[in-house]
Amino acid sequence: MNIKNILIAGDYESYFKNYLTELKHYNLNFKLIDNISRDDLKWADVYVGFEPSQLLQPSDVNWVHTFNAGINNYLTLEGWEESNALLTRTISDFGQKMSEYCLSYILADLQNHKQLEAQQKEKIWDKQAPQALKDQTVTIFGTGQTGQTIAKIYSALGMIVYGISNSGLNKPYFQKVEKLEKSKGLIQSSNYIISTLPFTDKTKNLFNQSLFDTLNQAYFINVGRGQVVDLEALKLALDNDNVRHAILDVFEIEPLPTNSDLWHRKDVTITPHISALTDIDEAVTCFYQTLKRIENNESLQNQVDFERGY
Repeated sequence: MNIKNILIAGDYESYFKNYLTELKHYNLNFKLIDNISRDDLKWADVYVGFEPSQLLQPSDVNWVHTFNAGINNYLTLEGWEESNALLTRTISDFGQKMSEYCLSYILADLQNHKQLEAQQKEKIWDKQAPQALKDQTVTIFGTGQTGQTIAKIYSALGMIVYGISNSGLNKPYFQKVEKLEKSKGLIQSSNYIISTLPFTDKTKNLFNQSLFDTLNQAYFINVGRGQVVDLEALKLALDNDNVRHAILDVFEIEPLPTNSDLWHRKDVTITPHISALTDIDEAVTCFYQTLKRIENNESLQNQVDFERGY
């Protein structure tokens, strides 16, 4: 791949300072996304940024790298197959971050935080023993790098960890991995369900009424993509006690509209897509490491597979 001119969409020059010496053989152009012109895109061999310029076409460049882990905003561009342009995404410690996010809510649930807060307000001294992590079963939808990191941490804490994936192939740190169509027994036995799934044609509304009906008063946590959950089906599952509480960090429309009735439900916890925020320093490092691997003709772990959608 011929790489000489690199267009970075955004005022990120200060974040590249640690790599400017290594990148001295390249021409770097840092430009606010709204100021990017067709001439800039014709000049560039590489486009880098959190989101595509409205003028960007895959045929403009040889390689696009997104600072995000998700790539849905780039997949809306037409012409990827015709251009043969490379698309890569940022991979970082998202699994570590998501595992801590989810664990904070799991522990709060097991340690009866809400009940204890209510008792304090009423000056009630009533002991109820917390439940132990080692007695809990969690099923993680998505057994890729993120899911495996979560499974590694939770299994080390003594939890029984199951996985659901397209292939159903066993992966490290999971006691068992199944395809969705064979997973009814795993799901029914789970205390906690965590979705790390990306948004693809196969995962859209995967959490529908049929799937939620399988749950047995489970705690549901979504840190993947909002589009994988049918919210109306989730509300019904909450009403029917198939789901006893939902932690939702991602939504199809963000920010979540103020007129959504989810804001008012006591059995729903809403967070503003913060379970695994992309750190710009990590994103720049990932870009640089990807560039070096391309230079050395090495395989890329973060190359997007357009057929799979991630």
